[in-house]
Amino acid sequence: MTARRYLDSPLGKLMLEGNDGVLQRLTLCTKPELPPFLPEMLDEAAWQLMQYFSGQQRQFWLPVFPEGTEFQKKVWNELKKIPYGQTITYGELARRLGCPRAVRAVGQAVGRNPIPIIIPCHRVVAAKGPGGYRYGPDAKRKLLELEGCSWPA
Repeated sequence: MTARRYLDSPLGKLMLEGNDGVLQRLTLCTKPELPPFLPEMLDEAAWQLMQYFSGQQRQFWLPVFPEGTEFQKKVWNELKKIPYGQTITYGELARRLGCPRAVRAVGQAVGRNPIPIIIPCHRVVAAKGPGGYRYGPDAKRKLLELEGCSWPA
């Protein structure tokens, strides 16, 4: 049974979803439903997110299991390697994955990341500006500024 927990954040209400002790999805939502139950793992995820938003935590120590294709999982694993407070371009991410011509496919995989913030897709920027973000440019800007990154023009 999928469990849900809600958390108020600087971006708005976040919904954390997990099953069998692992975090599977993090979503910015506007109309939360009541959670069926609050397992310990989601409480821990919520606590770590609150620590992150308050500037007291830079890394997440959570079991995560994002559902996606093998290629998407490869991209998401590489995202976890981008240090707090740093950004890379979609092109650099594609090079790191050994697929320098697959920038568009890498960008699509980044956009389908089901556990944003914890798997830090906001740290990937376009070569000539901030690039997209599932929750919009204001949310991306807030996250990058929280981490001390300069906002790309």
